[in-house]
Amino acid sequence: MIYTRLYLVFYKYRNLLTRVQNQLKKRSFRVMKVLNTEQVRLADEYTIGHEPILSLDLMERASLGLANLIQSQNRINLSLLIFAGFGNNGGDGIALARLLSNKGWRVNLYLATPDKDWSPDAKANIKRLPEQENLTISYLKPDSDLPHIQNDDLVIDALFGSGLTREPSGFIAGIIDHINAAKAWVISVDIPSGLFGDDNRLNSRCHVIKASQTLTFQLPKLSFFFLENQDFVGDWKVIPIGLHPDFIAQAETPWNFTGYEDVSSWLKPRTKFSHKGSYGHSLILSGSNGKMGAAVLAASACIRSGAGLTTVALPSAGNIIVQTAVPEAMTITDQDCCFLTDIPDLSPYTAIGAGPGIGTGKETWSALQKLMKMSPVPLVLDADALNLLSRNPGSLLQVPKNSILTPHPGEYKRLFGEDADDYSRIMRLKDLAEFYQLVIVLKGAHTAVAGPEGSVWFNITGNSGMATGGSGDVLTGLLTGLLAQGYDPFIAARLGVFIHGLAGDIAAESTGKEALTAGDLVSSIGKAFLRIHNYSI
Repeated sequence: MIYTRLYLVFYKYRNLLTRVQNQLKKRSFRVMKVLNTEQVRLADEYTIGHEPILSLDLMERASLGLANLIQSQNRINLSLLIFAGFGNNGGDGIALARLLSNKGWRVNLYLATPDKDWSPDAKANIKRLPEQENLTISYLKPDSDLPHIQNDDLVIDALFGSGLTREPSGFIAGIIDHINAAKAWVISVDIPSGLFGDDNRLNSRCHVIKASQTLTFQLPKLSFFFLENQDFVGDWKVIPIGLHPDFIAQAETPWNFTGYEDVSSWLKPRTKFSHKGSYGHSLILSGSNGKMGAAVLAASACIRSGAGLTTVALPSAGNIIVQTAVPEAMTITDQDCCFLTDIPDLSPYTAIGAGPGIGTGKETWSALQKLMKMSPVPLVLDADALNLLSRNPGSLLQVPKNSILTPHPGEYKRLFGEDADDYSRIMRLKDLAEFYQLVIVLKGAHTAVAGPEGSVWFNITGNSGMATGGSGDVLTGLLTGLLAQGYDPFIAARLGVFIHGLAGDIAAESTGKEALTAGDLVSSIGKAFLRIHNYSI
């Protein structure tokens, strides 16, 4: 019996120690930044100098992480073709060929012969290549015949890395075109060859690998977050390679991405003796004739966010609809049956959201103007509220500071005008948020949240199933509920966008993407909170 008790004590404290170690590990990598290509190069140098570690060993660490992930998600009996360049990205590919062939893979390694010489680490990895039957090494020259690629082959692109500053040309461009012409599954190492890590405005993208998947090291590249590069990047995953956390923490960049580490640290605890008054009172102005469902979705999401009380101001014809569909919400009805024409007394509310389904009539615009003038708190403005702002030049200056605007690309264009490309748009988004002192949530595959202090945070949750009517209404309610609970607007926006996307991911696990509805998002908000809480344990 005494041994059993001792074991239980040991087991308890061993688990406690493991949890503490995991927490420390999470904190050490809490800084979720997107660094430019020069900063990534400096991060490598800093790690080599301060860990310390040889550059060749850092490459080995990266290639080992790459090999493990490729092996975990693919069948070993696939025919593997690795195309390696002569720089360090090629060195990663060469090391990968050795590691996978040692694991039993049948590997065909194609080395692009350089005009001058391979990088030192690439050359060192060539010397490390074993002589074994399942590894075939070929050297590609300008006059070489390129290998035939079968549809069921697995192709690894390790030709160029993120440091590329000019478009590929010559026979390397021909290799890229040859890979793109095939129908095989293509995995790019760190970045698709031919794509620049940051700004691709001067890149014609005529010779860029169209990767099915990109496995990038430590941190994603800025170019991964832009629609115009989607066909090249494909699905991307990050492979941690142990770049020094001190360098990443100290690096200055306006670009970040929101991860579990961030949102789990932002969530406010709910105390034992709290009550509904502890979590704020939300007001949502929503609905018009034929669009009362927007009010239902926004109110439902607001309640699911944890807000203590939720009131919906809506046209009188929508009262029975909302009271029946969302019995937890209170309502205030407008004198007009079909549209909002005025605002209620705002003093009881700690957060106010407006826009879903309100229409763009003259009386509604007057009510929105009054709201912007009288509101004692920052607002959440979406949908028709944004359309009304876009129709009235100069009205953005009337929006209370630190308010959250949530435009989709069409609404953003109407509000702020056209941009030549996604890179230009994201640069201007940062400046606009700073100029107007607003939080601007530009919705998309990687929703970008720009803050008044000049930083932009990309979101990594969500899926294409969320491209459905009412999804934005759910986000409006969720953000309003978070503001009601006392979250800072910029934190509320990033947290709400992450939870919204995570709810979409959880819902898609059950419904699939095609059948996902806005109501499914509302139903999955609680599960999203649970997943974040479980991550932080």
